[in-house]
Amino acid sequence: MAKKNEEIIYVVGKASTEPPPEEGLPPWMATFADMVTLLLCFFVLLLSFSNQDIANFEAMKGSMRDAFGVQFQDKRAKHMAFSESPYEASSTSAAAKKKMAALEVEIRDFIAAGKMQGLMAVNTDQHGVLVRVPTRAIFKPGTAEVNPHALKVLDKVASVMKNRDFNLVVRGHTDDRATRNNIYSSNWELSAARAASCLRYILKKTGISPNRLKAVGYAGTKPLVPNSSDRNRAINRRVEFYYQPPSDSGKW
Repeated sequence: MAKKNEEIIYVVGKASTEPPPEEGLPPWMATFADMVTLLLCFFVLLLSFSNQDIANFEAMKGSMRDAFGVQFQDKRAKHMAFSESPYEASSTSAAAKKKMAALEVEIRDFIAAGKMQGLMAVNTDQHGVLVRVPTRAIFKPGTAEVNPHALKVLDKVASVMKNRDFNLVVRGHTDDRATRNNIYSSNWELSAARAASCLRYILKKTGISPNRLKAVGYAGTKPLVPNSSDRNRAINRRVEFYYQPPSDSGKW
């Protein structure tokens, strides 16, 4: 009986010498938490590098665009009939765009005040302000002789050139029908003569530098609408006054 008691005491004593269980989280979780924190810092660092690269790329893209004249397609359908191309460069400065907007408002007010909505139209694109006038409002049929009642329109065109620092391109357009007079052998001569006649009047009226003006004849190569009726042909017979700010002198 004594032996059994001794064995029991020995077993109990042996069990009491084992170390107590550890408190808190297991050690592996501390290592895991450190690893997750380092990964988070690593990806934040990668993200910062990525944003910096985008900013640098945008700056480089802007410099390349200005240097090489990268173009985009203008989405406004009405613009395509007025410009040299449906593609326009986007290098016009904010200050130049502000001047163009102010000029468009001035011309619209002039049109409204004179009730000339049926004779004049104004539109602004990426490079300038375009004023379009039917040739019947300026010239006698088949000639480059200016009608006296058209001087009000030309005087307004001239005042803009005198009071603002824009350059001006005067564009003459005809329809697709051959000219029927003995003075001009083709629509090329007629359209160019009409543009030159307007330019000559503006120079005489303002006395500005001829370097700020151009006259171009397009004949019937740039119609606004198909030459399928007399009404459409009347629309295509026009003179355009295209004002460009000096910032676009590279395209001038």
